[in-house]
Amino acid sequence: MNKMINFNVPPYVEKSMQYIRECIDMQKICGDGAYTKKCNEWIEERTGTAKCLLTTSCTHATELAALLADIGPGDEVIMPAYTFVSTADAFVLRGAVPVFVDIRPDTMNLDEKLIEDAVTEKTKAIVPVHYAGVACEMDTIMDIADRHGLVVIEDAAQGIMSSYKGKALGTIGDYGCYSFHETKNYSMGEGGALLIRDQKNVENAEIIREKGTNRSKFFRGQIDKYTWVNFGSSYLPSDLNAAYLYAQLEIADEINQDRLALWNRYYERLKPLEDAGKLELPVIPDGCVHNAHMFYVKTKDIQERTAFIAYLKSHNILSVFHYIPLHTAPAGKRFGRFHGEDRYTTRESERLARLPMYYRLTQSEVDYICDKIVEFYS
Repeated sequence: MNKMINFNVPPYVEKSMQYIRECIDMQKICGDGAYTKKCNEWIEERTGTAKCLLTTSCTHATELAALLADIGPGDEVIMPAYTFVSTADAFVLRGAVPVFVDIRPDTMNLDEKLIEDAVTEKTKAIVPVHYAGVACEMDTIMDIADRHGLVVIEDAAQGIMSSYKGKALGTIGDYGCYSFHETKNYSMGEGGALLIRDQKNVENAEIIREKGTNRSKFFRGQIDKYTWVNFGSSYLPSDLNAAYLYAQLEIADEINQDRLALWNRYYERLKPLEDAGKLELPVIPDGCVHNAHMFYVKTKDIQERTAFIAYLKSHNILSVFHYIPLHTAPAGKRFGRFHGEDRYTTRESERLARLPMYYRLTQSEVDYICDKIVEFYS
């Protein structure tokens, strides 16, 4: 194949430009415009969450959740080290200590069996990360949280349209955080959303998100003027970004089915290599419905992965790896600590390679990629 197959191509829907033009014509391009409200309502309807608030990023959604959970200096927050830096940053900014726990090698998710041993009198929250849109074992996590009085903040950056035992990811814990970055299934360039499970927490979230003011109440006509009532910041995305996203949400099922078909094609074509012991494929546990956010393979070791990625690149295929485990990074050593043994986090992270996956990638391109992977292992 002569053209380069990129690792990611941001999703684009033709109606986006029409909706962006409408924002411009309405002379309302700042936060909480018509399309921000449409996106919030769509997510609320599809997930069943009490409230969705679109944000400028998933990072900011997590920071907002940390504020709402009253995370402060000296508090401990349990999370995996195999995640993006924002998962930890949101709590480090509050003066809290990320306590990293090992992952499961099958799903790359936080090992729920190791969480309780990491709980101390300083523990304030658990942050499960739903890697690749595949759910953590949330029944166990919620049971631990309930028994120890802990807040659960789901990092569902990759999890929109995924579910656990019939519940949308991001709606099971106290708070859930979505990402609409350009690498995600649905994108607004930069953006995210905070999902709030309990109605009692909505008003405070609106205030903090609106710079500490009760402006949301003012816009709903509940008060005749708004004022500064609490600390806060500005987590509102431009309505232009929301308009770009909403066009995708309107055809979310079509995009989801397109990605799932590609994911299934990868799995079908590469399963013989797994059966032959050449590589490992993703695992989807019972009760989990995933969203085909990514397709990855696991090679024998880091040396084989390096050769694997280089071989694909030599055939115009961009494959990537990610997440240097946070506990091995300079900031991770400075701000956090790893609890227990690192049996799988580092080892599994060094084996994983992500394959191209995006809306409108073609099945013929997937077949070409799989042909080259078969060639590599033969």
